[in-house]
Amino acid sequence: MLEKTLEAIPSKLFLIEVFGLGYVGFPLAVRLASNGFKVRGVDINPKRIERLKNNELMDSELHLKNEFLHCKENNNLELVTSPKKSENPKIAIISVHTPIPDESTPSNKFVKEAIESFLSTSKPGDLIILESSVGGGTTDEMQKIVESKGFKIGTDYGFCFCPERIDPQNKKWHLENIPRIIYCSDDTSFKIAEKIYKNVNKAHLLRVDSPRIAEVVKSYENAFRLVNISLVNELAILCDKLGINVMDVIKAAATKPFGFMPFYPGAGAGGHCIPKDPRFLLDAAKKSNVKFSTIENALQINFEIPKYICKSIESRLEKLNLEKSVLVCGLTYKPDVEDMRDSPGFKLLNEFKKRNFKVSAYDPYFKDELLQKYLKENFLEDLQFDHRTSLKDEFLENISCICIVQHHTKSKFRMMEIYEKSLVPLIYDCQNHLEKKIESKTVLDSLGN
Repeated sequence: MLEKTLEAIPSKLFLIEVFGLGYVGFPLAVRLASNGFKVRGVDINPKRIERLKNNELMDSELHLKNEFLHCKENNNLELVTSPKKSENPKIAIISVHTPIPDESTPSNKFVKEAIESFLSTSKPGDLIILESSVGGGTTDEMQKIVESKGFKIGTDYGFCFCPERIDPQNKKWHLENIPRIIYCSDDTSFKIAEKIYKNVNKAHLLRVDSPRIAEVVKSYENAFRLVNISLVNELAILCDKLGINVMDVIKAAATKPFGFMPFYPGAGAGGHCIPKDPRFLLDAAKKSNVKFSTIENALQINFEIPKYICKSIESRLEKLNLEKSVLVCGLTYKPDVEDMRDSPGFKLLNEFKKRNFKVSAYDPYFKDELLQKYLKENFLEDLQFDHRTSLKDEFLENISCICIVQHHTKSKFRMMEIYEKSLVPLIYDCQNHLEKKIESKTVLDSLGN
């Protein structure tokens, strides 16, 4: 069965269904369709499908606009809310959201739903490639779902796990040149995957022997980042106490040409992957009766950093005899993206509210109509704050402190202007980017300075 699918690849007489058209699935679908494959983009969110059908792209998608429009014009990219049957072989690429598990929602919920949806319209000879980040054992569980339908993995259906690697707005590493790891149930499935990913990242794939290895690799990659972000943030706190600048320490340490990689301080690790994926390792450790204290400590430090920043600002305002009012700038989890999932900016807003601050916020990517979505993505039921639509002078009146969480390109020059013109009494720079100006009357504080 799978051999026939492999034979269909050169002539492109097959269909690729990409499940999930978010930060991973959308660029992947466009990339494949741009290379002449017939691609069906599947997303259960009808608003997203409608937006894409109307050619309305998010800021992070705009660089793909010409390719996207060209694919649609050539009928290589179809946008739907559910898969369809096809006479030709089908390949499913699963890139759906995997939430942090809780009592009501297991982490594999949407992966399972996508695979069952695909199976309802597929047939023997088809291939499933899982790209979503998943916890240990998920790939085996998904393969068992296929087998529960009476099919044999590696013969009737192929199954691969090729965890996504993507860093939005990274100018050096992007979809086309990031190497990937992959588990494949059989050699034929690997050959098919190679031919598909030749059009994604030139088939720069490292095949691993088991799905467990691939799952742990993905979780370990982001655990590495979480641990080092937490380490540098604790170092920044120590530098505050020692009266030295953490950036001076990092720059000096980075001159070592081996055994060191610089990480930089901030208000904490946010986004979808770094706070979540290490928990998969932690969960596996607990199930194996192993204590993974490094990850536990890193998660706790990441949780405490916003509290430390709020306390530092509160203490500085008391010393300056200023009202407890703050404007939080930067609500996305990283600069120059619109993604606000598990954002340190929202954690700071929430903490300031607990400390009875007058709270306002500004982010060029913030959309009022998406507030409930943002709250859900940040595990908040309610959060009252004044949304500022710009950084004009009149919006800065009665603000004692600007807390810069993200230095967006769209606002960084205005931020420097606010500092240089002394338009607010205090600026706290979580990322330590602003350079001190003697002529400014604004007090500039930074994390680790």
